[in-house]
Amino acid sequence: MAANARTITSGEILTSQLVEARGNTDALFEIVRADSLYERPIPERHRIIFYLGHLEAFDWNLFSGHNSPLKSFAPELDKLFAFGIDPVGGGLPADAPEEWPSVTTVVEYKHRIRRELDASIGRIEFAGNEERGRASLETLLHVAIEHRLMHAETLAYMFHQLPFDRKIWQPQNNLAGPSPENEMVEIPSGKATLGLRRNEFHTFGWDNEFEAAEVEVPAFRIEKYMVTNGEFLTFLEAGGYYDPSLWSADDWQWKEKQNIRCPAFWCRGEEEWLYRGMFEEVTLPLDWPVYVSHAEASAYARWAGKSLPTEAQWHRAAYGTLDGPERSFPWGAEMPSKRLGNFDFYRWDPGPVNAFPQNRSAWGVVGQLGNGWEWTSSRFAPFEGFESFSFYPGYSANFFDGKHYVMKGGSARTAGPLLRRAFRNWFQPHYQYVYAGFRCVSR
Repeated sequence: MAANARTITSGEILTSQLVEARGNTDALFEIVRADSLYERPIPERHRIIFYLGHLEAFDWNLFSGHNSPLKSFAPELDKLFAFGIDPVGGGLPADAPEEWPSVTTVVEYKHRIRRELDASIGRIEFAGNEERGRASLETLLHVAIEHRLMHAETLAYMFHQLPFDRKIWQPQNNLAGPSPENEMVEIPSGKATLGLRRNEFHTFGWDNEFEAAEVEVPAFRIEKYMVTNGEFLTFLEAGGYYDPSLWSADDWQWKEKQNIRCPAFWCRGEEEWLYRGMFEEVTLPLDWPVYVSHAEASAYARWAGKSLPTEAQWHRAAYGTLDGPERSFPWGAEMPSKRLGNFDFYRWDPGPVNAFPQNRSAWGVVGQLGNGWEWTSSRFAPFEGFESFSFYPGYSANFFDGKHYVMKGGSARTAGPLLRRAFRNWFQPHYQYVYAGFRCVSR
C-alpha cells in the first residue's frame, strides 16, 4: 500500500451512499413536468410538492434532533414537511395547491438543508455503538438513506398514476420470456428465521426486524410463480368481483363503496384489457404479475381454493434449504444484480414472472425477489424482544394496529439494500396502488 494511502471509513461510504440516494430521487422528480408538481395522483396521498420537501425535512429533523448541533432556519417548513399520510380509512386530504409553498421556496429549502447537513456530518466523529441512549451517526445515515430509497418507490407508484402527458417519457428495456404454466411446489417442514439478531451480522435493520424469531413451519405447497395478469383475468371473468362469498365483509364493503371492478393498473379498452405502464398503455401482458390490493389477492385465493402464505411460509419457501443453513437470498449468497432479477431501479414496469429463472429458491420457487412485492396473510406485528428506535419511536409501533399486512420480496423500483432477507414492508388491505402481487399456498 502506498505511503499516502488511507482506509476509507464507514462514514465516508455511507455519506457517499446518501449522495447517491439523493441523485436517485432528484432524477425521479425530473420525470414530472414542472406544471404538475401540485398534482395529487393518488387521493390518499399528499400532493407531489410535499415529497419534494419531505425527503430533506426528514433528514434535517432526524439529525438536528440527535447527534448534530444544527439550528433550524425554517421551523414552519420543518413541521409542514415532517410527516406523510398513512392511507388507512378516514377522510381524504382536501388541501388546495395554493396552500403549499412555491416550488422556488421548497427547492431553496432543500438545497440549504443539504449544504448545512453535509457540513455538519463532516464534523461529527463516527462511533460504532449506540452511546448514552443516542443513535450512532452510522445508524442515522442508514435511516436517512433507506427512508429516501423507500420513498423512491413510493414516488414511482404515485407518478405511475399521473396522466401520461404530465410526465416526461423515459426509455426502458423490455423483458421477455415464454408464458409460464404455474404449478405447486412442495416445501417440506422446517425452520424459518424471521428478522435479525442484534449485534450479530453488523448490518443495519429497522426496529421491526429485531429480535430474530425462529419459527417451525409445517410442510405446505406454494405456487412456483407469482399469480399473473392472465390467471387473475380468469378470476375476473368468472365473476370474482361480484361474488360476496369470496370477500370478507370489510373488503366487500370497501370494494362496493369504491366501485372496484378490476386491478388499479388495468383499464378497459374498446376491445381488450390494457395495462397502464409508467409511460404508456399496452395490451394486458398476461405473463406479468398482477398488482392488486390485499383484499383482491385474498378474494382470488379463496376462489382458487387456496390462501395467501404466512410470513414464515414465504420465508421458508424463499430462503430454506433441505439440510444446510438458510440462504441470504433465494438463489444463494451472490449479491443482487440485474442478471438475477427485476429490482434496484433497472426498469419502470414489471416483466414476465419467469424472466429470471436463476432467481430461484432451493425448492424451485421462482422470482421471490423483485418484479413485485408479495402479500402475506400475516398482520404486521412486533417480534418478541422488539424495541422501537429511540430516535424514531413511531416508525413501526404506530402500525402494529392489526390493520396492516406484511409484504415480502420487492419490486422493480425496490432499492438493492431493501432486498435483504429480514426487511419487512407493510400496507393496509384496501390500497391498490403499491407494486404488490402475490402467490398462493395450500396444504
